Amino acid sequence: MARDDELFAPGHRACPGCGAAIAVRWILKATGRDVIVVTPTGCVETFASPYLLSPWEVAWLHPLFENAAAVASGISAALRYKGQAEKTKVVIIAGDGATFDIGAGAISGMLERNEDITYICYDNEAYMNTGFQRSAATPERAATTTEPPGKMSLGKVRPKKDMPSIAVAHGSPYVATASIAYPIDLYNKVTKALKIKGAKYIQVHSPCCTGWGFSEDLTIEMGRLAVETALAPLYEIENGQLSRVRKIKNRRPVEDYLKPQRRFRHLFQDGAGAEEIKRIQAIADANASRFSLDA
Repeated sequence: MARDDELFAPGHRACPGCGAAIAVRWILKATGRDVIVVTPTGCVETFASPYLLSPWEVAWLHPLFENAAAVASGISAALRYKGQAEKTKVVIIAGDGATFDIGAGAISGMLERNEDITYICYDNEAYMNTGFQRSAATPERAATTTEPPGKMSLGKVRPKKDMPSIAVAHGSPYVATASIAYPIDLYNKVTKALKIKGAKYIQVHSPCCTGWGFSEDLTIEMGRLAVETALAPLYEIENGQLSRVRKIKNRRPVEDYLKPQRRFRHLFQDGAGAEEIKRIQAIADANASRFSLDA
């Protein structure tokens, strides 16, 4: 794509190998310039909003951690009043903490009202910019600073919240999952969502080399492994019906994905986590069955 399509300028302060930065770059390629982006507190807001150093080449607004969906709803109402709703799109780009946890109430209201907004969550599976604390998006048995492995448990106890299903239950006309490892798929899903009226939800799996503990040159590889193990299934749900999935040829065992990450290394020490690895494999198998992923 031409340089004119690059609406997230270079020179921001993301960590080298940041999956969220890759996600934002491709999201803005799909939105084009005629968009208003709302980004609550999180990694992207932190590294993309230093005074006089903004990489945003589109209209951008930073609300509070918890109210991005409410603020975006107000922007959408203003555009309707001014007769510009058909031309200018409203997009939320938020992390998993602002989506799965702190902003869930406002998101529920946005979805229930069926606001004409595309909500995109860059999911790096924890509160990364404040020290790697667990969120509802953190997968089961991952180590975080607030739920570390030890004598009482082997990492996070509760399973990852299923936010796409929550969006579907609200009646969203379009719900999709994507990955930064498959950027054209992400681009196409954002483009499709913008053409659909109503409240859309897209969840983008965005590996975090700093918080997950892997080499910064492996971000795309980690994203692919998440998809190829079925721990991050890619699918679309339109009007409540599963419409499209990314099939997996020769599905990989979850160990291939877990071993390179520091947050799961406790599962491979002295065989202590053998049963937990089996539990994680069972999650992947259930995803493969639920979405008919095996080619």
